[in-house]
Amino acid sequence: MVEAPWLTLLGIGDNGLNSLTPPARALFEASRTVIAPERVLAEIDVGDREVIPWTFGVRQTISLLKARRGTPVTILATGDPMHYGIGATLMRHIEAAEMRVIPTPSAFSLAAARLGWALQEVATISLHGRSVHLLAAHLTPGNRIIALTSTGRTIGEAADILVARGYGASRMIVLEHMGGRGERQIEMEADAIVAELPIFADFNTLAVDCAAGEGTALLGSVPGLPDDAFEHDGQLTKREVRAVTLSRLAPVPGALLWDVGAGCGSVAIEWMRAARGARAIAIEEHEARRAMIGANALSLGTPGLEIVGGAAPGALAGLPAPDAVFIGGGISTDGLFEACWAALRPGGRLVANAVTVEGEARLAALSARHGGEMVRLQVSRAEAVGRYRGWKPMMPVTLWSSVKGA
Repeated sequence: MVEAPWLTLLGIGDNGLNSLTPPARALFEASRTVIAPERVLAEIDVGDREVIPWTFGVRQTISLLKARRGTPVTILATGDPMHYGIGATLMRHIEAAEMRVIPTPSAFSLAAARLGWALQEVATISLHGRSVHLLAAHLTPGNRIIALTSTGRTIGEAADILVARGYGASRMIVLEHMGGRGERQIEMEADAIVAELPIFADFNTLAVDCAAGEGTALLGSVPGLPDDAFEHDGQLTKREVRAVTLSRLAPVPGALLWDVGAGCGSVAIEWMRAARGARAIAIEEHEARRAMIGANALSLGTPGLEIVGGAAPGALAGLPAPDAVFIGGGISTDGLFEACWAALRPGGRLVANAVTVEGEARLAALSARHGGEMVRLQVSRAEAVGRYRGWKPMMPVTLWSSVKGA
């Protein structure tokens, strides 16, 4: 058994070893092997210890550490290694008891302190090594965001998203090299960044004070986004029905949804927006609709949505077991329900909607066998009738929901 801890993670700031507390500095001085980014190594005196420049990816890092398991190794990582850092990743591969983690103030804390923003009232996200389109999920009037970035180019990409979504008047504050010799703070509106294309240092943190332009649609995190928030060809679970459907699916952090016959992906996208770290797989047979799903996922801030081509149930083979399943159409397809129900984790939720008499009969039979709830929704929307308005009814939708093992 490996004696613990043998792996030390020291959070370090842009001012190098001066950012370490006395206990952390003592751990560094006692280290014999150090792994650190070249940017950090350039700022510190490493002495005669073994130094491994951190120029490789996460997978190679894990392989290197496992090969040295039990041998003392120290990693210098920026800020708090457990907040969007290498520490959180390593914990999935190395036992916590084998690691010693000493954080320093994160970029989020440093930025909040400089801006005077209460950190608990700010959305803290990482765009470092991730799609910048994650930003879109947090765009609401008055919201404040602090984001880690990949390079200086991330700022321009973020500004493009803000302008496209009607938030061009938002203040963007770029905090470069916080705590270091090259510290600088630049504040511009998103519109100006798009127009002027300024150059920013690659090592930066982005803060955004969201300001919506007149007429900008409010897209909150509560399920039931407007239908026109999605690109679609008519195959869309309508807003009112979608809100009820998602309330039955009950998104929770980290849970996985199968959206079977996803259409434009509206249910899967709203599932991911509704809970931290919620994941979804959209299964869609038609190529044109898969393209719509991808476009909608980017514009609405869920670039991690996985899209699988093919017809269910065949396309479901090999997918990871879901915590929830939505069948928006085709409930009468042979074997579809059975494949979804078999794959669903115990305690998972399945929701199926139908608009045809045959589909409704199938839901009634499934309800008799598996229990659950049936709801029939009839929605009417006010539309113009000459100079006046009248109620235009939509097709009634029957919804069946059940919990596996309940």
